[in-house]
Amino acid sequence: MVCEAGAELGALARALLPYGLQPRTGAGGWTAGGAVASGYGTGVEALELLGADGESRTLRRGDPVFEATVGGLGLTGVVLSVTLALRPVETAFLRERTARFRDADALLVHWTGPGAPREPYARARFELAGRGRAVLTTAAPVPYAELPRGHRARRAPLAPPSLLSGLRSPGGLRPLPGLAPRARVAGPYGSGAGAYGSGAGAFVRYRCAVPEGREEALCGLLALLAHRRSPARAARHARVERAHAAGAGPLAFPGRGWSLGFDVPAGVPGLGRFLDGLDERVAAAGGRVHLAEDARLRPALLPVMYPRLDAFRGLRAALDPRSAFRSDLSRRLGL
Repeated sequence: MVCEAGAELGALARALLPYGLQPRTGAGGWTAGGAVASGYGTGVEALELLGADGESRTLRRGDPVFEATVGGLGLTGVVLSVTLALRPVETAFLRERTARFRDADALLVHWTGPGAPREPYARARFELAGRGRAVLTTAAPVPYAELPRGHRARRAPLAPPSLLSGLRSPGGLRPLPGLAPRARVAGPYGSGAGAYGSGAGAFVRYRCAVPEGREEALCGLLALLAHRRSPARAARHARVERAHAAGAGPLAFPGRGWSLGFDVPAGVPGLGRFLDGLDERVAAAGGRVHLAEDARLRPALLPVMYPRLDAFRGLRAALDPRSAFRSDLSRRLGL
């Protein structure tokens, strides 16, 4: 499917549902172009890019400019349209399951072991201010044959959830991403920024990733967040997701491994210094912060986290020698 860059993925998901199709790129409040610029290229087959020279070109996966644009934060040009791969669905629902663990170590043993969950949607939530317990939530699309007997969806399996029995149904069913009306889907397709809100209600969103095989570093970061003197305890919970594939672009995020995020009130004493130290721990583990949700990373750590940074800078200089496309973030980090 070809859509304008400004098309909201959640709206596309709802429009495609009656045809038994869903975008592979996720859903929620992101636009198609925003998802591309922020690094979420799964299911993006091609895009039309307006360059600084005033010319538009169609780019496909494997093209260096395509790969640099996915996660390129809008610095390679203006995305005009996006070609999305679609996947078939039989119903409008996911089946959700939860499992509880005493701590992060127990969860990661389960998550990385031979019996690890294989569902396409998985996220863990860790207590930071409590006993350090963890909850793993997994979900997978529900085929028609697995709908509970007597469920209203059996009569209209592809009807929008708002026309059924609410947002959550008996049997652990919940709507596919983007189908809940006016809902923002948390996780990789939720809206976010490095800082949001204002005044006493302002928050800082922190999101980083560590590579597969560095689970001990992930546990160390979680322990640091939950330390009794940690400013991050004000966030109360941290989120962890697993990425099974790495993006090809020089600014790709998260890479194959683990993504960690939390939202903490901006006014917590010592937060800036704490997050600077967290950045250093992430970089030492071979990880990186998510630039699309960053408002404070120090420039010196950028080439450590993104070793192909020079390749991006060189390509951008060739595409846009006068830096027509720039932002506060690009000026701060020298992108």
